[in-house]
Amino acid sequence: MTITLALRASLLHYTDDPALTEDGIHWHADGLLLLEGEKIVAAGDYAALKHLVPDALTVQHYPGKIIVPGFIDTHIHYPQTDMIASPAPGLLPWLEQYTFPTERQFQNPAHANDVASFFLDELLRCGTTTAMVYCTVHPESVDAFFTQSEQRNLRMVAGKVMMDRHCPEFLQDTAESSARDSEVLIQRWHNQGRQLYAITPRFAPTSTPEQLHLAGELAKQYPDTFIQTHVAENKDECAWARSLFPNARSYLDIYDQVGLMRPRAMYAHCIWLDDEDRRRMAETQSAVALCPTSNLFLGSGLFDFDKAEAAKVPLSIATDVGGGTSFSMLQTMNETYKVARMGGRYLPASRMFYTATLGAARAMQLHNTIGSFQSGNEADFIIVDPKATPLLARRSAHINSLEEQLFVLAMLGDDRCIEATYAAGKLVHNKI
Repeated sequence: MTITLALRASLLHYTDDPALTEDGIHWHADGLLLLEGEKIVAAGDYAALKHLVPDALTVQHYPGKIIVPGFIDTHIHYPQTDMIASPAPGLLPWLEQYTFPTERQFQNPAHANDVASFFLDELLRCGTTTAMVYCTVHPESVDAFFTQSEQRNLRMVAGKVMMDRHCPEFLQDTAESSARDSEVLIQRWHNQGRQLYAITPRFAPTSTPEQLHLAGELAKQYPDTFIQTHVAENKDECAWARSLFPNARSYLDIYDQVGLMRPRAMYAHCIWLDDEDRRRMAETQSAVALCPTSNLFLGSGLFDFDKAEAAKVPLSIATDVGGGTSFSMLQTMNETYKVARMGGRYLPASRMFYTATLGAARAMQLHNTIGSFQSGNEADFIIVDPKATPLLARRSAHINSLEEQLFVLAMLGDDRCIEATYAAGKLVHNKI
């Protein structure tokens, strides 16, 4: 073992859901994080680990800062970067007026590369080191995204949107071409370095039954790929889906019938599910990407935490840019808390930080790779400044517990709190 990087600060990470066990949260007020190349070697109290630091290696000290595993955003659209905060009365008009015209430009590789570069830098600036990302129907958009991600050596998941009906002709593929293009992209990018592929039907109403069937066949043929799509976001959308697939028991059942529910399947929104849907998600280990900022922005509805947790559905939180209004997972925690409160649920900050790190990694079946400071995990982490703004500094002077500190960060924090971001042991963003 050769220690190549040592960082001293407060450390926070998880080995389990703090709602289930008090031992799940690990806090070291004076901590030390040790790396060997791209991997975590050890994390714990500075006094207990300092003897492992070679004499020739200088410990990088961040007094007053907190080192946390990099945030994981399980649902986001990189082509929608330039249309974030676009006004519309609801989801379907928003797609027609802004989303589809914006995505048309991504057949141009130069444009796709430019947006992908900005998008990834913005994620890193906000402390997000892994995301599940939607590209467009154009294979060029996927190549551009993964090329930019590979250059930064990031652990990213992305896929080409499959969409063969109910969209403008300039964004329409076919069932056969979408499956063929997706398979080529899987073979080109899945497990290429740190890149991972997601089979990506946009949502059931924009896919024919044939396209969804072929997506399910791909999911069966490549079982370690990811699946990502939308479900039960908006009441009008739910009614539309039911009218298009009258033989399905529910909107979610449309996907289930074609084999798209399994581990590594991520379903965005899941607001209007019923109890049988939730039972089926838990049974198949399909996960929820809760998107509070976009759900509030588009007036879609409030996620039911109690029913999801009672059913033991894997849960993560996500920004859903550009329906979501911020790249910051701290701001997304803020909205998550409020959505829970509106549903009569109090959500501790320790649980929100878990859901944005190890909880998300578990939902993605990547918990032995990212999401915590477990020895052998990839060294993706951030350095958080709890006094990044004058208000935060003043409020933090009156902190009485770790939970209070995390809550203040979740309520008042944003991208300004991210002092530095590391991916695979390398500094990829530095605020200074």
